[in-house]
Amino acid sequence: MGRFPLRGFLIAVGVIALVVFVATQSGARNHSNVVSYSTFQQQLENGQVRSIRIRNTQLQVTPKSGDAYVTYLPTPPSDLSPFTNRGVDVQALPPATNWGNVVVYAVPILLMVALLFYLLRGARGGGDGAVSFGKSRARLVTEENTNVLFRDVAGVEEAKNDLTEVVEFLKNPAKFHALGARIPHGVLMVGPPGSGKTHLAKAVAGEAKVPFFSISGSDFVEMFVGVGAARVRDLFETAKKNAPCIVFIDEIDAVGRRRGLSVNGGNDEREQTLNALLVEMDGFETQHDIIIMAATNRPDVLDPALLRPGRFDRQVVVDAPDVRGREMILGIHARGKPLSSTVDLHRVAVRTPGFVGADLENLLNEAALVAARNDRREITMVDIDEAADRVVMGPERRSRVINDREKRVTAFHEAGHALAADLLEHADPVHKITIVPRGRALGYVMQFPEEDRMSASRNMLLDRVAVALAGRATEQLVFDDVTTGAQNDFEQATQIARRMVTRWGMSPTVGHVALSSSADSYLGEVEGARSYSEETARLVDIEVKAIVEEQYARISDLITAHRDELQRVVDVLLERETLHADEFAMLLRGEELPPEPPPLSTEAPRSKGPAAAGKGSADAPQEPRLPPGMLPKPG
Repeated sequence: MGRFPLRGFLIAVGVIALVVFVATQSGARNHSNVVSYSTFQQQLENGQVRSIRIRNTQLQVTPKSGDAYVTYLPTPPSDLSPFTNRGVDVQALPPATNWGNVVVYAVPILLMVALLFYLLRGARGGGDGAVSFGKSRARLVTEENTNVLFRDVAGVEEAKNDLTEVVEFLKNPAKFHALGARIPHGVLMVGPPGSGKTHLAKAVAGEAKVPFFSISGSDFVEMFVGVGAARVRDLFETAKKNAPCIVFIDEIDAVGRRRGLSVNGGNDEREQTLNALLVEMDGFETQHDIIIMAATNRPDVLDPALLRPGRFDRQVVVDAPDVRGREMILGIHARGKPLSSTVDLHRVAVRTPGFVGADLENLLNEAALVAARNDRREITMVDIDEAADRVVMGPERRSRVINDREKRVTAFHEAGHALAADLLEHADPVHKITIVPRGRALGYVMQFPEEDRMSASRNMLLDRVAVALAGRATEQLVFDDVTTGAQNDFEQATQIARRMVTRWGMSPTVGHVALSSSADSYLGEVEGARSYSEETARLVDIEVKAIVEEQYARISDLITAHRDELQRVVDVLLERETLHADEFAMLLRGEELPPEPPPLSTEAPRSKGPAAAGKGSADAPQEPRLPPGMLPKPG
């Protein structure tokens, strides 16, 4: 029935308690000291009655001895002579109202009337009553409720241009009507989580200067069939009264999923809600001065009828920004934050491939927290680097204690990755090497491409496989033994090799065929059903293994030929625990590193003993938690 006010609930409880109390007291009075009429008649005949008070059928008898009592007649007496002839003082009293009975019978009726009035008031005013169960939950966004404009949006220029056209149509429709143009009835924004779809909708609300209704797709869905459809109809009725206007439906995949897949058949509540939405968007009474905007990160599950022209005419892709877009986004989120003169936002943008707007906002917020933790008045580049490591890998875990041998194994493992990345032509350059544990990683090598890439060549993929296997190859070469720390490296190498064979047609033996596919989703790839024979599957396994073993042998020979450079990197890594790109390059050139500068933070100095951590184990993979869009990097 909706949210019942607490005050009304307490009043109802009090009234019920009063009714029970009155009824109890009334019953107690009516049934105390009651004797039978035969006993009264016997006392009357024996002359033991002094007086009688008659009220309707009730006789209040006062005997000559003993306590007064009450008895009842079947009907009100019409003749009092049987009492007066025996010398009894008789008095007829006027009829009295039994207020206990009145309360018992009247209060439930009053409560029902009050309940009916409450429901009717909710129906008239669109309140929270039971009749408003099918009312739309859309919130009207006014200019005062949002301060986001298009100047506060960056990195998605094409999407912003499409939406700017929508806003311009609402402000000046005659310009488009003069050319016979019709503005898109529906605009669907698709992209990965955190890419700025809802932020763009807020900017449209701030720029449009027209009523803007915002609602989530889950607000339509209820357990009762027909409620969602009623809410859709009510939403569009409200929008028609405020036209021209914009209706924004966030996470539309909650209600717009493909029909026919439900186990409940055609009466499924979600399908009925979708049917109502389809009719309202493009039915017999369609109004094109109501623009529907929607956002989703699951365009692959939407119903085809929802995506056809006339409903969602235009799809706006809000994808992860490139390096220039990331720099612009960082500039927007840096407003109001005191940045040091050493901060280079372009450098930050280069080292954050795959980051979306939410990731970049979180990065600068983490940097501000690091600076505040170290009692600094400005955010320095050191704070941003530390924040980037925290976002990608997690916080440092210097409290973990390992022995010296495991520390050496870790240093050789990570140095092997770094050396392989430097020696291979198509590998991404090394940004950082560390044996300080972060999150679940006990050591890692961080690599970033020099520029954003939209595709990868076969040589690049083979070099990535080789770099992933370099840690294990180095362990076997130096210690003539292996550890469990390469588990995640093997997973990466095998995954890349299998995709080369089954998806990208990069195996001469299998041929130029795609043996597997994945759903077009921004929430991660979902492998489709296998559509090839067992013989082909066996051939795929043989090819994947051949690629991995070939690259393992290749990188083993390469590291053996550069054993001196490997040892040089390991010696300094054991001393300093972390090497940056310029220091790593100096070591490979055979140059001496300058003395390590004192730390800028107020944290404790880096430990030189066994408190430093090594490489990962079987249950603690070393691979960092990369943001969406980044290809895995070994470490």
